[in-house]
Amino acid sequence: MSELKTAGEKQMKQEVFLPDDYSPAEDEPFMNDRQLEYFRRKLINWKSELLAGSRDTIEALQDGTRNIPDVTDRASEETDRALELRTRDRARKLVGKIDAALRRIDEGEFGYCMKTGDPISLKRLDARPIATMTLEAQERHERREKVHRDD
Repeated sequence: MSELKTAGEKQMKQEVFLPDDYSPAEDEPFMNDRQLEYFRRKLINWKSELLAGSRDTIEALQDGTRNIPDVTDRASEETDRALELRTRDRARKLVGKIDAALRRIDEGEFGYCMKTGDPISLKRLDARPIATMTLEAQERHERREKVHRDD
């Protein structure tokens, strides 16, 4: 019964007014309703663009299936297709990260570093809204990863 109430409460949540020119500022409370709504919309728009690109790629690949007699032209087209499929695979993985960021917004964890719990800078989140670590924590993580990879 409490699960139904929670779902109902989420639906009842009042819509946050967000001016078109809104940009999160350091002088307002961190991850307030307006900032959260700003990042939610940014993530949803990004996801929509990626999914539209995927649909376009699928349509182009289906339409582009043709018999090309010249071996060089065929090889070039296959290379282009392979590159496009790799790009779409990266987009698919990005959609998963966007979904995870949207879940963090819903759970009240968005904007805070997974490693340290510190706030992630608004500039970093604006540039990369799927970020899960502060810049410093990310750099430490990448240095450790590089050291282990070099072993």
